[in-house]
Amino acid sequence: QRLGLGRTPVREAVLRLSAEYLIEVMPRRGLRIPPIDVRQQLRLVETRRVLETLVASQAAERATRAERAAFQSLAKAFRNEGCKSYRRFLRIDHQFNIAVAQACDNEFAVGALQSLHGLSRRFWHYYSGHEEDLTEVADMHACIADAIAAGDTREVAKGVKRHMDYIHAFTRAMLKD
Repeated sequence: QRLGLGRTPVREAVLRLSAEYLIEVMPRRGLRIPPIDVRQQLRLVETRRVLETLVASQAAERATRAERAAFQSLAKAFRNEGCKSYRRFLRIDHQFNIAVAQACDNEFAVGALQSLHGLSRRFWHYYSGHEEDLTEVADMHACIADAIAAGDTREVAKGVKRHMDYIHAFTRAMLKD
């Protein structure tokens, strides 16, 4: 009430966060932020690997000339700006995700993938040292953006595999801690 929000938007936000496994609804007791589960994250990476490959490959096949030019600009931005600060990387990554979603023209695959990004980002924020990982991660994204711009689905698949292998190895390393 103090924020001026009605019950409906709050309830819808809670339902969405619950559907994305970011909160747990405990009837008559409240809400809870679930603990980070490394094994769950490994299953998430398996799913992301398939969806990221599908969505990025479709973007490479379906992108317009203007979209291809935008991917070239994003690749440059990842290389020039994305490795300088985590905040800049996140801004460029957000633009990249929007561009891929638009170019792939498959709202079902995009919707499934977007529902996984919140958990992935949460895991990354919790475990990553952020800055030291940026150069490599920004380069991976730049390579994928370049491949989409070129319409090269084979290079897209290789780039996504490299990125998902990195995330998988990073996640497995957290099991040992």
